[in-house]
Amino acid sequence: MLNVKLVTEPPQEIREFDNELTHRLSPDDVEVVREIFNTPLTGSYNWDYQDANAKIRKLYELGKKFNWDAQLDVDWDVPFPHTEAPNDARLNAFAGHPKYEALTDQQKLDFAWRSHAQTLSQFLHGEQGAMLVASQLVSCAPTYDAKLYASSQTFDEARHVEVFHKYLTERCKLIYPINPNLKLLLDKVLTDPRWDLKFIGMQILIEGLALAAFQSMHQTTRDPLLRQVVELVMRDEGRHVAFGVNYLENWIRALPENEIEERAQFAYEACVIMRERLFSTEVAMEFGFTRDEAREINHNAQSGQAFRDFLFERMIPNLKRIGLLTESVRPKFEALGVLKFEDAVHDGLIDWATLEKPLPTKSQLMAAE
Repeated sequence: MLNVKLVTEPPQEIREFDNELTHRLSPDDVEVVREIFNTPLTGSYNWDYQDANAKIRKLYELGKKFNWDAQLDVDWDVPFPHTEAPNDARLNAFAGHPKYEALTDQQKLDFAWRSHAQTLSQFLHGEQGAMLVASQLVSCAPTYDAKLYASSQTFDEARHVEVFHKYLTERCKLIYPINPNLKLLLDKVLTDPRWDLKFIGMQILIEGLALAAFQSMHQTTRDPLLRQVVELVMRDEGRHVAFGVNYLENWIRALPENEIEERAQFAYEACVIMRERLFSTEVAMEFGFTRDEAREINHNAQSGQAFRDFLFERMIPNLKRIGLLTESVRPKFEALGVLKFEDAVHDGLIDWATLEKPLPTKSQLMAAE
């Protein structure tokens, strides 16, 4: 009998996995933990089955052509020892701090793997949120092309949930709870009744954040298995962001000015959350840091600033392209120090050559390591 537990907020405990024990679990040992959310979602049929947007249809066709299988197209047997840190040690924001330097070598290694698991756990939770939003967009997107694309994206996101869950349970053997501010952002997008705000929140903001994080992880991880996983996921995410920019730019500009301003304010508030409050402090607190100490160290670290710049270099041009960098929010973005990126390359200019590259085989992924 399925054991279902209803909760009012995400579980807060860290989940640890012993592969030997996991393989001995029966269905009676598995608990389904559900948190309910309600949304006044307004769906729509679309009875005109003609292709109206050639770019969106081409992105949909690429998604069909380059589907990959999380079980078959990743070399899960590639080794990486837990006696080595999973990421470049030079990116450790805590290195040099007296509390960190007082740790033993084994504690520093544990710190590295737990930090790695914490970051990957946010990827996992974020991808579940993306899967839920994409499934909503199938119902509420107004055009045939967008419904087709959202249906294919839902499958992409399901695959991402699967692959990150497998990596966390088999490689890290840990899953951390969702960052409260990431949960807040996902809740806002999932429960808002406006379909275009769901597009903005997911395709421009959350997917933009994910793509920047994946690109950063791909460059810095020392684990060849994770590099394979992230390379495959980034192929999908590149299509998703391009879809959002190209679909929204005409729609947003046709809205009344007050509705544009509402969406611009939402985008700004989401950017504040992503810039200031997505740092996680749980791991550092396990090793003797206070929450405020951990937040300050992360915020002031050169690696943290570099990631924020990388994030907004992608996001700000996209917001400008779709018309949400309005005169009312420009001073607010200027105060964040991110308007310097407004004329960088946006994702409305689709890099078709990159998106159309053949899907790499397992041997090709390994050869690239």
